Amino acid sequence: MSEPPFIHLRLHSEYSISDGIVRLGDAVARAAADGMPALALTDLANLFGLVKFYSAARYKGVKPLLGSDVFIANDNDPDRPYRLLLLCRSHRGYLQLCELLSRAYLAPRVHGRAEITRRMLREVGVDGLLALSGAGAGDVGEALAQGNRQQAGRRAEEWARLFPDAFYLEVQRYGQPRQEQMVAATADLAADLALPLVATHPIQFLDRDDFKAHEARVCIAEGYMLGDARRPRLYTEEQYFKSTAEMRALFADLPAALENAVEIAKRCNLQIVLGKNYLPDFPPPPGLTLDDFLRQEAVAGLEVRLAQLFPDPAARAAQRAPYDARLQLETDTIVQMGFPGYFLIVADFINWAKRNGCPVGPGRGSGAGSVVAYALGITDLDPLRFALLFERFLNPERVSMPDFDIDFCQDNRGRVIEYVRGKYGAAAVSQIVTFGTMSSKAVIRDVGRVLDLPYNFCDQLSKLIPVETNKPLSLAKAIVAEPQLKARIEDEEEVRDLFDLAVRLEDLTRNVGMHAGGVLIAPGKLTDFCPVYSADGGGSVVSQYDKDDVEKVGLVKFDFLGLRNLTIIQLAVDYVERLTGERPALDMLAFDDPRAYRILKDGNTTAIFQVESEGMKKLVRKLAPDRFEDIIAVLALYRPGPLGSGMVDDFILRKKGQQKIDYFIDDLKNCLEPTYGVIVYQEQVMQIAQIIGGYTLGAADLLRRAMGKKKAEEMALHRDLMREGAKKKGYDEKLAMQLFDLMEKFAEYGFNKSHTAAYAVVTYHTAWLKAHHCAAFMAATLSSDMDVTDTVKIFHDDALANGLKILAPDVNASDYRFTPVDRQTIRYGLGAVKGTGEQAVNAILKARASGGPFKDLFDFCRRIDKRTVNRRTIEALIRAGAFDALDDHRARLIASVGIAMDASEQAERNAMQVSLFDIFEAGGDENGEHGPRYVEVPRWSERQQLSEEKLALGFFFSGHPFHGVRAEIARFVRKPLAALEARKETQYLAGLVTGIRGKLTARGKMVYIQLDDGTSALEVSVFSELLDTERAKIREDEVLIVEGRVQRDDFAGEGRVKIVAERLLTLAEARGRFARLLRLSLNGQAGANPRATAQRLRDLLAPFTPGDCPVRVSYRNREATCELALGDANRVRLEDDLLSALREWLGQDNATIDYP
Repeated sequence: MSEPPFIHLRLHSEYSISDGIVRLGDAVARAAADGMPALALTDLANLFGLVKFYSAARYKGVKPLLGSDVFIANDNDPDRPYRLLLLCRSHRGYLQLCELLSRAYLAPRVHGRAEITRRMLREVGVDGLLALSGAGAGDVGEALAQGNRQQAGRRAEEWARLFPDAFYLEVQRYGQPRQEQMVAATADLAADLALPLVATHPIQFLDRDDFKAHEARVCIAEGYMLGDARRPRLYTEEQYFKSTAEMRALFADLPAALENAVEIAKRCNLQIVLGKNYLPDFPPPPGLTLDDFLRQEAVAGLEVRLAQLFPDPAARAAQRAPYDARLQLETDTIVQMGFPGYFLIVADFINWAKRNGCPVGPGRGSGAGSVVAYALGITDLDPLRFALLFERFLNPERVSMPDFDIDFCQDNRGRVIEYVRGKYGAAAVSQIVTFGTMSSKAVIRDVGRVLDLPYNFCDQLSKLIPVETNKPLSLAKAIVAEPQLKARIEDEEEVRDLFDLAVRLEDLTRNVGMHAGGVLIAPGKLTDFCPVYSADGGGSVVSQYDKDDVEKVGLVKFDFLGLRNLTIIQLAVDYVERLTGERPALDMLAFDDPRAYRILKDGNTTAIFQVESEGMKKLVRKLAPDRFEDIIAVLALYRPGPLGSGMVDDFILRKKGQQKIDYFIDDLKNCLEPTYGVIVYQEQVMQIAQIIGGYTLGAADLLRRAMGKKKAEEMALHRDLMREGAKKKGYDEKLAMQLFDLMEKFAEYGFNKSHTAAYAVVTYHTAWLKAHHCAAFMAATLSSDMDVTDTVKIFHDDALANGLKILAPDVNASDYRFTPVDRQTIRYGLGAVKGTGEQAVNAILKARASGGPFKDLFDFCRRIDKRTVNRRTIEALIRAGAFDALDDHRARLIASVGIAMDASEQAERNAMQVSLFDIFEAGGDENGEHGPRYVEVPRWSERQQLSEEKLALGFFFSGHPFHGVRAEIARFVRKPLAALEARKETQYLAGLVTGIRGKLTARGKMVYIQLDDGTSALEVSVFSELLDTERAKIREDEVLIVEGRVQRDDFAGEGRVKIVAERLLTLAEARGRFARLLRLSLNGQAGANPRATAQRLRDLLAPFTPGDCPVRVSYRNREATCELALGDANRVRLEDDLLSALREWLGQDNATIDYP
């Protein structure tokens, strides 16, 4: 069989980020289909896709060649670096390339590029690499293009000396300018210098017709418009994945160059070991081995824990045996599996965090099942008390890496990472890269921008893409699901072109980011395992492999997760100490406080960890937890599987004594009693296998995994093992098989109890704080997410519902955060006002601290630092009411900001030019008779003031727009939302639309409307048929009247209702439907000229005709009184604009609506 005539050595995949749109799997499949035995991945200055490509190629039987198309620094012209292609010949070459790319990213950068210098190449060494000249983009190519044959020769010889017998001159034909002259000159140079010549083809996309999509991708990355005549055009439509036959025809005149591509593939023999773990080193004290030190620390730590659990020495002595036995078992297993260092490293940084004021969560994931972890301080929950199993975390019968996920306070997580970096060395520690992709919504906006389409046009299209479970549908699914999209694609050429490009780019890698919590600690230099990347020249360092790939190459990932609730708890406890002088010791609480459980039973769980959602509120109201085990169960049960299986209903009925509890046999009572005989946890499946089938807990963990994967062969084997084990232990075979079937069913739904038990601790602590220190807790909660006004509104409303008073923001009283004033009162934080920011607020607080309270707007502007507190900030504070204590005329303050700022600047200039005369004449109030004055303007109406307030705060704070129409609406909507009750017949209800969320159903798109009338907020379901006809009436911050069915919602709890809309009315439509007439009273004062008065009335009514409401005019003067009913042609629509205009003309009481 003849040798293959060509192998591609250049490929820019989607991981080149700034160019290249080839998906790795597609490239490998194309190479395999063409019969290429090998393929190279050479992304631009990175190895982001290396592990994925290596695995995909090996799977398809294609030899993976690995390298990178790198930038080489150009000392003569730093703005124009050269290119060089580096390929790994061996593992040594891989390490060299990792080090070179890492150094390039950590060095100072030119225009953001990571450039390799010749000095780096010499220092690191290149004996494991092959180099290709870069064709026209390399320094040799540049010299040839300039006609400088001698310089090209010198440069080529220099590269050949650096890469002895490993440097190739490249030739390419992809339609570039003067390509034939370049090919000829390069071939001649190769012959003169006796250097090998290789033919390459720079692949940027898979097929020829992908060219425009690739150009769009480049424009997205570089910020150009596709149609910009001046943008660089570096690529041609020839840069698709050419077949062997096409390449053979293209370089038929240079057969040796084709053969050298195959020769290079033969010379590159990098093999990467995947799946082998490399644990970081932990330095034990002198004289101790790592194993001995782990045992010593675990024993000492357990003594501390037992003293906390059982303060009485006699009780401790009676209870300690199972703890000692479990500790011995676990330490033996950890030592046997080689993981002492891992446990000690985790314990070290967790205990450092605890000692240094960084709150740490009680545990997360299956690690909470380890007594050693509990003893070392890694977790804070007693595993034996809650039947948490070590084997669920670390199974001696299934060797896998332990994996502790650790929750830290959001604000302090970075400090812990810095501690780790300092302890193990910056070269050994990094965070982990993530890759952002062009999701369906984002790609529409991105492609629309480079096509120079209007933003609103693209935004409308993007918003038409439905979202399912917080994720937008793919473009293909969205077109099917949303008829408007399909219609616009068919009808509008611009939309069609946009979607054609967007579909090709959808879900491609768009940008590089940092994993929220993953931290790598390597046993030595990280670059011995993978290259690192930095977006800013060393400021924040991440691996070039993502979380899946770093694990494949054997690096150990530690999850440093930021948990906002820990930050809230810390701040709340600080506030409690500030108010009371005592600091609650949450870690010493018993889980038995009735008031904390009352919070859960009432569904008063806004801001309570893990139980905040509406669905969770319904579940806790129905389940009514009254012990800690119930909280653990709630967190495990609230998932689609258990909710749909009937498990939840069984659990609730058994808890309430309405269904018999069945433990099957007495031997299972201890295992199943905490969940009333329902198999809720994976640990229970394991315990049943141990008790009935005689399994070890390690083998039981394998059974649990097998049940989860539903592999028929494995299940048949385990069924036999269970039968034999039960038989040996004397259990009935029929009962054993019945239990096995139950275990198999519930293993699908069972949850990790260790995880939910640890999280239940945080749930309990937040419930306890809300029950006992509500103002402090809610102030901390409100402060936790001040930038997200929707969240602030939810917590604000919940604080009011819990009987707290929230004082308005105040420049003389507020801090940056929300703060508790006393046990019943919270002061609004200035940082929650849109348009302020922490720097500006701190400048205000500093001025207030040094000069005392502000006297007025002019005093405020004179004293603050205008470099940080600008006009926009001051106007936002005025809108929010933060100056009301000084002057509640917000319209006048807004109008006067400019004058106040000018006056303060003038005062500063004057202060710098003080003369002797000024000193003698100084005196009097600067804002007195001759000082600047406020601009007098009319006060805002209540509605305008609320609208301005919403601009600043994100919601209506001091009042509610519905209050202004409540009395009128009460004439036809008989009950407020808070008093609604379920009935068979339809009912009318009304409120302000405060939120809209969409959902896709089998019947099409529907929406849930949040209505708020100031007494309550309820959700109204609007199904697709009604939505299609009435969509335009649903507008945020507008009043909506709903005719619908109000039904009981038993799952939500007693007295709860759900509403399905059957008809929607605007306020104007409702007035037209229910009003008897519009009564206008002229009374002689409307004008001296009756004809002019009639004309003005006609002009005012005309824009609002035709309508449904009759108009009756009452006229009275000194001589007569009459009442005139206008004809049907003058019936009007009773819109707010009409009523406002009539009342402004005739007076508030002379334009009224009569209702029956």
